[in-house]
Amino acid sequence: MTWFRRDLRTRDNPALLDALADGPTLPLFVLDPALWDPAGPSRRAYLVASLRALRRDVPLSVLEGDPVEQVLAAAQEVGATRVHVAADYGPYGARRDEAVEKALAEEGIELVRTGSPYAVAPGRVRNGSGAMYKVFTPFSKAWADHGWRGPVDAPDDPAWRHLKETVDLPDVDLPDGLELPEAGEEAALAAWQDFLDGPLSDYDGDRDRPGVAGTSRMSHHLKYGEIHPRTILADLGQKRSKGAETYRSEIAWREFYADVLHHHPESAREYYRPEYAKMHYDEPDEAFEAWVEGRTGFPVVDAGMRQLRATGWVHNRVRMIVASFLVKDLHVEWQHGARHFMHWLVDGDLASNQHGWQWTAGCGTDAAPYFRVFNPTSQGERFDKRGDYIRRWVPELADPEQVPDPHDPDSDTRDLVGYPAPIVDHKAERQEALDRWNAIR
Repeated sequence: MTWFRRDLRTRDNPALLDALADGPTLPLFVLDPALWDPAGPSRRAYLVASLRALRRDVPLSVLEGDPVEQVLAAAQEVGATRVHVAADYGPYGARRDEAVEKALAEEGIELVRTGSPYAVAPGRVRNGSGAMYKVFTPFSKAWADHGWRGPVDAPDDPAWRHLKETVDLPDVDLPDGLELPEAGEEAALAAWQDFLDGPLSDYDGDRDRPGVAGTSRMSHHLKYGEIHPRTILADLGQKRSKGAETYRSEIAWREFYADVLHHHPESAREYYRPEYAKMHYDEPDEAFEAWVEGRTGFPVVDAGMRQLRATGWVHNRVRMIVASFLVKDLHVEWQHGARHFMHWLVDGDLASNQHGWQWTAGCGTDAAPYFRVFNPTSQGERFDKRGDYIRRWVPELADPEQVPDPHDPDSDTRDLVGYPAPIVDHKAERQEALDRWNAIR
């Protein structure tokens, strides 16, 4: 039996191959209330779409409930002696798998872990003293030196088992205005090939420009394991360009954050650098709601928050801008922003999201110095020079004849097009943020 989780693909799936090597195999997915209930509409809808795509190649049996009970019952029904999985290193996933492993072992069934969602499993890369790396650059060098296996082929002529009774995949109604990307392994491979053939060559320069289609948009495919990072890294290994080198570094960042969360599972909710918990923060109020709704009066911030709500995704440069604005202009703790992002992001990955927020908030690993406060206006001017991104996502500012300067329209222009005035004075709030930081130094 093979239990799918974050590996919704047939290619480069060692756990699936190992299961099929044992003989006819039951492919199982369990809708786990502990993961389904807190997920927002983007992740719920995308997961269902990805499972339906997987069913085109695999006769997936779906059950719903506590995995400890459901996995055991399924294994017993088909007489499985081994349950194959890709190891899960997340805080909840690791605990869940330990509980499932114990329940299976009591019935003489083995839980077999083969591979993981990462090129190098969390906990594998350590420094000379055997400890985890706390800084990205030395981690990335050791990670690259460690290396990874090459991708494996999809199974050839697999033999499947089936459960007598399963549950239907639920239909998920998306809120008005939210459109998600195509899900599934074939969509992932096609998107990756398109990126390889085009934007990768200019990735090093274009990746910070939100108004340009310069990023891969592979994060949701990686989140659900519709493609494995080994596949991506194998293709990058055939390229000799600055873009390929930079993209490989982004994969390393993803694996670094997974490693940090593995060693510090509490950092999903708490400060990685606990001294920052002593800082004075404001409770979310009307300004927080304005941030959520994309009506802060800072165009690039509002564009990012509206893009999130419309697509379940935000350009990475803009994620940093809107996070800095929440924490250092509105003085709201990072957890509130991270929670909002996890609700709407289709690529909501716990390690990457939480530690990305902590990086911007100054309290994470490799954190941006707290005194480095992003000026949202100058960030927009620098990375979205023509204002294409802002005009795309803030329609009030779309007309260049009415709004010559989309980055900092004057008050008359704002009144004319119905766009709000800035809710804060950035210069004053930057100083306030530094004063609060100095108070805990």
